[in-house]
Amino acid sequence: MVKSDWFEENFLDSAATGEAACWLRSPGLADYPGAVAAMEHHVAEIAEGRAPELAWFLEHPPLYTAGTSSRPQDLIDPAGLPVYATGRGGQFTYHGPGQRVVYLMLDLSRRGRDVRAFVRTIEAWLIEALARLGVEGGCRTGRTGIWVARPEKGEGREDKIAAIGIRVRRWVSYHGVSINVAPDLSHFGGIVPCGISDQGVTSLADIGRPAGMAALDEALLATFPRHFGAIRPTSPGEAACFLPQSPSRAVHADEGGGEH
Repeated sequence: MVKSDWFEENFLDSAATGEAACWLRSPGLADYPGAVAAMEHHVAEIAEGRAPELAWFLEHPPLYTAGTSSRPQDLIDPAGLPVYATGRGGQFTYHGPGQRVVYLMLDLSRRGRDVRAFVRTIEAWLIEALARLGVEGGCRTGRTGIWVARPEKGEGREDKIAAIGIRVRRWVSYHGVSINVAPDLSHFGGIVPCGISDQGVTSLADIGRPAGMAALDEALLATFPRHFGAIRPTSPGEAACFLPQSPSRAVHADEGGGEH
């Protein structure tokens, strides 16, 4: 992301406090096992007070992940895509190009140590960010994630546009959220997404919103402070310390990046 007036207005003041969370964006497609190893390393550093909180923005190559509540029958046809067992909550989900993943490594000791309230806060954050892009998303009782109404598909039909899957270790969260910008939605047919078979999956592109990855990132960063507190970009030097096992080089606020 190129430094801009918008960026300076929103982040320079919060960076001066010394207590802001950091954000980091990786280009290309990040190897999933490497990303999990990097998260676990950074979570341990946060828990020991040696590193700041972090929101890590990335994309993965096509793959499926199985959460702690996943059922074998919900893996319908992986069609050669890798399937990773993961410690996050939830069931099966798909990750791939065109989907923004944000891993949230945040200290819940600073936020009341209430995991349910934390998930509700994540939902509110995603709803507000999507609203900036003209998307009316909402929560549904008994269904995690963010949903949009699809009346053109039939009465009562809704599609999921964003998924949430969190794990907490020593009161530090990791894993996080995924928002569909323009992924290959056919890959969701290989699973029962999040164990829900009577509703669908959509994306910004699928519902006719032309916003790309950069616009979504800007909306997520602009709304983050209202829900989680101040956030600032990492510097290149910080990134090398924060994520020593990260599989790809990070894009920082003072570098070009654009959409990818």
